[in-house]
Amino acid sequence: MSRVLCLPLALLLALAACEKELPPVPTGPVERKPAHGDPLLEPDCLEMNQTAPMRFRASFETSQGTFVVEVHRDWAPHGADRFYSLVKNGFYDNNRFFRIVKTQLRVVQWGMHGSPRISEKWQQASIRDDPRIQRNVKGTVCFAASGQPNSRTTQVFVSLKDNREILDKQGFAPFGQVVEGMDVLERLYDGYGDGPPGGQGPSQQRLAREGNAYLAESFPRLDYIVKAEIVGE
Repeated sequence: MSRVLCLPLALLLALAACEKELPPVPTGPVERKPAHGDPLLEPDCLEMNQTAPMRFRASFETSQGTFVVEVHRDWAPHGADRFYSLVKNGFYDNNRFFRIVKTQLRVVQWGMHGSPRISEKWQQASIRDDPRIQRNVKGTVCFAASGQPNSRTTQVFVSLKDNREILDKQGFAPFGQVVEGMDVLERLYDGYGDGPPGGQGPSQQRLAREGNAYLAESFPRLDYIVKAEIVGE
C-alpha cells in the first residue's frame, strides 16, 4: 500500500491488505527457531526468515504463462529476504491476482494467501522499511504497505507502467524487476477492476476472512499463480 497523500489519490494508492495498527517491528536481534509444523503458520520461525542471496530469480507459473522476477538484495534487503522466504516455502502458490489497477497508477497485486488460517498469521508479521534506492519503473516489484511505518507483510505488486511520479514520492522500495514474461502480467484478467472503496473488485477484508473460496464464488475469472519457486541463486 502506500503512504497516502490526499483524497482521491489516497484511495488510488491503497495497496495493502490490513488496516489494523501493526505492532512495532523489533529493532534488535530476534531468536528464531525451526518450525514445529507448517512454516507458513509460523511467521517467526527460521524457515520464514532466511537471508536471501545477493541476487536470485523467482519463477511464477500462472494461469496465463510464466514470468520471472530477478531480485537484488542490495536494492532492499528486508524486502528481498521476506520475498525469498515466502517463495521458498510456497506461500504464493495458488494466490490469485486479486487487484489490477489500470488508471493513474497501474499495478498488478497479489500476496494474500488462499487459506484464512494462514492469512491471519501474517496480517501483523511486518518487516522494517527499506530506503528507496531504485526508481519505480515498469516491471519493478515492491511490497505493498499500509501507509504506516514498517507495515510490509506479504503482498507485492508489479508496476505495469512507469510509476515513478507517484510511487517514488511515497517511498516504495523496489527489490526486484520482471526480466521475463512481462506480457503475461499484462494479459491477466482485469475486468473486475479495483477493490472497494474505489471499485467493484475483491474486498481484501473478505479475502482475509474467507480465502480463495470467496474469490472462486464471486470473482471466478481471476488469474492465479500455479507455483512460485526459486530458480537461480
